[in-house]
Formats: sequence, structure tokens, C-alpha cells
Amino acid sequence: MHVSPDGKTVAYTVTKYNLAENKGNADIYTVPVAGGPAQKLTDTPGSESTLNWRPDGKLTYLSGESGTDQLYVINADGSGKAKLSEFPEQGLGNLKYASKANFILYTQDVKSGPTTLDLFPDLPKADAKIIDDLNYRHWNVWDDHLASHVFFQPLGPDGKPTGYGKDVMAGEKFDSPLMPDGGAEQLAFASDGYRLAYTSRKLTGKAEAESTNSDIYLYDIHDGKTVNLSEGLGGYDTEPNFSPDGRQVAWLSMATPGFESDRNGIVVYDFASKKRVDITKGSELSAANVRWSADGKTLYFVAVVTGTEQLFSIPSKGGKIRQITSGPQNYNTFELVGKDRAVANRTTLSAFADLVRLDLKTGKETPLTTINQQELAGIKLGKVEDRRVTTTDGKQMQVYVIYPPDFDPSKKYPTLLYCQGGPQSPITQSQSYRWNFQLMAANGYIVVAPNRRGLPGFGREWNDAISGDWGGQAIRDYFSAIDAISKEPFVDKDRRGCVGASYGGFAVYYMAGHHEGRFKTFIAHDGLYNLTSWYPSTEEMFFAKHDMGGAPWDVPTPKSYQEFNPQLFAKNWDTPILVIQGGKDFRVPEGQAMEAFGTAQLRGIPSRFLYLPNEGHWVLKPQNSVLWQRVFFDWLGRTLKPESGKAAR
Repeated sequence: MHVSPDGKTVAYTVTKYNLAENKGNADIYTVPVAGGPAQKLTDTPGSESTLNWRPDGKLTYLSGESGTDQLYVINADGSGKAKLSEFPEQGLGNLKYASKANFILYTQDVKSGPTTLDLFPDLPKADAKIIDDLNYRHWNVWDDHLASHVFFQPLGPDGKPTGYGKDVMAGEKFDSPLMPDGGAEQLAFASDGYRLAYTSRKLTGKAEAESTNSDIYLYDIHDGKTVNLSEGLGGYDTEPNFSPDGRQVAWLSMATPGFESDRNGIVVYDFASKKRVDITKGSELSAANVRWSADGKTLYFVAVVTGTEQLFSIPSKGGKIRQITSGPQNYNTFELVGKDRAVANRTTLSAFADLVRLDLKTGKETPLTTINQQELAGIKLGKVEDRRVTTTDGKQMQVYVIYPPDFDPSKKYPTLLYCQGGPQSPITQSQSYRWNFQLMAANGYIVVAPNRRGLPGFGREWNDAISGDWGGQAIRDYFSAIDAISKEPFVDKDRRGCVGASYGGFAVYYMAGHHEGRFKTFIAHDGLYNLTSWYPSTEEMFFAKHDMGGAPWDVPTPKSYQEFNPQLFAKNWDTPILVIQGGKDFRVPEGQAMEAFGTAQLRGIPSRFLYLPNEGHWVLKPQNSVLWQRVFFDWLGRTLKPESGKAAR
């Protein structure tokens, strides 16, 4: 999503999936900010991405239609399409323009070390990896001896790159943006066009695996010097964003080393005084998607609050934070339009993404697109209820309850307890093609989705309580949620299931040994079954160390391995279980699922193993996603036998 320089048009991409071809394809659309019909600008076999408006009102983008991502330009009405770049071996990514469009920055992969073939050129068919250090694989890819580097390049009068791009990280083995999820938001140009900032964690191997210490680096095109602006800050520092006058730069900063789910404060660095200040210090909010107002006096950002994502503002010098929006929705990303308006990507638990215009004074929204409303036209959705449940320690916990369409309170329904992952990823008004509450409800299930201990949006104490206590209060919160909702006469206590992924999969495995007959079935996706074997086999060791409270060989042994390891309680398993695992999930390696399934099989417990060899922690391929749903609901159907609802007693 990107707003034109005159503030009149927003460009965005729409991805449509072809199940037969097992892939998606993104094309570019525009819609007037004032409202009006949308216009489709591209229709190519390669996905379009990385939209940028030039000062002349033309739109540039990256497209893979020629095999690699190259730079294209098109007029605002869809005419005049032209290809601007031709990188022969690989394309480019994360492209951004300097404000005067005299330079671009982008990323490309460069060789960072020798491969096995380099070491043994006479063995071209050898299939092996020689590993001497950690971080040899990350998320879902093995170390390929390539590093993503930032380049800048001048542009000619025709807008085409001239000469060769300059690698501002030449000779380094580090990535920018951060892998695996970083993108163009981690790169920025100053308004003068001669300074750029980028995010990088300049560590390798074991040191990188054990640290969240990324930094914000400033590169000056004039003298070729690089300065670390966040030196001395030990946690994640990401997403630099220059003020309109270029005199300051803001970024997101986590204070606690090794804690990936710490509060994201907004740090503002002043180039004249060389001072940096967390202007949100003392706030419970964790910021994202920071934007400067045109006059540089205000910063806008998104934060999670009580199961939603809302828009906030704060004076750029610090001061009172103002909540601009409220209500049951997520504003996932946004762009400012002039002084008092913004365009935002909006979702709810009942609606996929569409664009809205926001009034920054009142928070009022006006729809701009109805893409997904049209896709869902004629589909009956279930009611979403926002409830509060009292926990075992007397706190009030938010619980979303999603009911089947045409819900009849005089009947009884099978009910699913949904366990969220993370363990610090909130349940908000977001949408997923896989863990989709409305789809579960449409299949006849009531869904109970608690924002249990550890989930953000309810203060830091609530968020941080889960670290080192995975099997403690968070699990008691789950039991509190299902027990409270089960008091309703329409919940069939004989047909309750428990499902979840990642930490949610851990919770499933753990509760399978502690549920005291509550559930008739379990489904665990990419869950942690044996914390002792998981610790040295995962990849981001900083996460494992922080959330487990240390290593299993530490003295004394952290309680995580003695009290909260699901494997130790598998002797109590007595309930059918479906185990799902991606073969390229290196966060929770496949051995965890194999141990769990093997345990169930050897103990004679009805069980099934859905193994997806080419998926990672998430299922991304369209046909695998459909297969996942079919196996998921088939298992529930065989173990819970959902009916249209039987009379309540």
C-alpha cells in the first residue's frame, strides 16, 4: 500500500490464489483516497510488489514477470508501462526511492562464504553440508552462504539505474533486512537523499543465534562512512524512519537483550545533539508501523490493545499518547494522507483485509475497497462475542467466543478450545486462511479463543508472565476459559476438543497429560513435545534461553524441563490426537512431532500424523492449506462427531 505524492490515490496489491497451479499471484490496483471505483493496473504472470510513487506521479514496482524481480514504471492510469532494470543473474528486493528520485536503495544477495562445491570442486554431485557453528539454518532455510546486502544506485534522467549499485555492506557476512521476516520497512532514505539507514544484526554463528542485538546503521553516500546509531542498546532495534526534514530518525527498540517479545518503544535520535530518547518510555504499549506527520511534530503508530490493533499518536518530543481509533478491528498497516487522514488495511475476525480511510481527529473510518466483502458475499458468518472470564488468580481474561452460523442456544454444540502460539502472539481481529475461527464455526463448532497469560495488549505484567512458566498460569488460564464457557447449556461437555500450533501445540501436548477428562480429542501443529531435546535443536537460541529460563544442562535445572515438559506426562495420555508437522520448520524441528506421534502409537492411543515435508512453521502452499483443512475437520468429525446441534438439557 502506498499513497501518491498528491495524496489523491492509494496503490495496493491484491493476491489471488490458483489452487490448480498451487500458487498465488499479486497484481496492482489503485483507488481514490476520496472514494470511488478501484482500477486494476497490472495483469501479469509474475507477482508485483514494493510499490513506490515517484515525484512525477508515476508508480514504480518490482515484478517477477520476466523470471526475476526487476524494476518497472507505470502511469497512474495504467498506461506507459516500462521496464527500468535488467539485473542478469538475480533481481532486486526491498526497493526505496530517495525523495528527489535521484537514488534508489535495494537489497541483493551476495556471497558470504565458501560452499561445499567451492571446497571440493572435484565432487560436484556430493550432497553434504559441513557445519562448524550455529545458525546453520533459520526458520525454514539452510545457510546458503549468501547474505542480503543493501545497495544504493544513481538514477539517470529516464529513471533507469545507471552504472553499478554500490554495496554499502561490502565484505560483511551480515543480513539486512533481518531474516526471516524483515522487509523494506527496515530500510530508509533521509530527505536529502544522501543518507540511508538500515537494520542489521552484525553477528554470525553462535553469537547471532544467542542474541537479539540488531542495530540501526546510518550510511552517508558522500563519504561512504557507516555509523551505528543504536550502539549500546542490547535488544532489537528495527524499522528506521527519518523525520521529513531529515534532522531526526525514529525506530522501534526493545530494551531487554534476548527477549524477542519485549515492548517496542519508539526511540528518536537527533542528529544535531546526537541524543536518543525513548519517547514512549513508561507506556505499556508496544509500537509498530511508526509514521511521521508532515510537519515532524507528531508520530503515529499501531499497537495491540485488548485483542485489537488500534492507531495512536504521540508528540515527536514525547508526551501524552492519544488513542485515535477503537472498536473490534485491526488496523494492520497504514499510510498518512495529508494532515488529518490516513489509509489503513483493516481486518476483523469476520472480514478479510480491505482498505479504509481514517479521520485522525475523530478515528472515524470510511471504506475505500470491498474486495473481500465481495468474495464473502452470500456466505453466512457466525457471531463473535467478546467475553471476560475470571482466572484462578482472580484476574479478568478476555476470551473471544465464535458461534456457528444460525446458532440455536436451545441446542448443544461441540466446542473447541483454541490455543494461540508465540507464546507472545496476541489473538486479535486478524485473519488466517488456516486457523480460521469462522471456518471452524461454519463446520458446527463453538470456538473458545482466550487471550491467556503471555499475550500482549493487556499490560507488560500479563505479557511477560509466561516466560519461564509455560506450563503454569497460562495453562490454568486455558482451563479457566473452557470451564467457564462450558457452563453454558449449549456447550456439549462430551464433545470438546483442544487445538493449537507452536506454543499452542506445546499447550495441547501438555494438557493431554493434565486435562482430567475435559477433552475428547487433541490437534497439535508444530508443537514442542520434548523441551529437553528441542532446546539444542532449535535455531534462535536467545528465544529458547529466555523462555525456558536457561539450558537443560544448567545447574540447577530450570523448572521448565522438570515441571513443564510435556514428554514427562505422556504416561497420562488417554485421548485421540492428531499431530501435524512441517518438514522445513527449524524453529520447532520435525523430531518433536515424531516423538509425540511415536509416543501415542506405542501407547495405543488413536492417533494420526500429517507430515508436510516442504512446509515450515506455517503452511503456505495453497493445496497443502486445503489438505490441512480437510485432515483437520476429518479428524474432528471422527473424534467429536459434530451434529447440527442436539437439544440442550
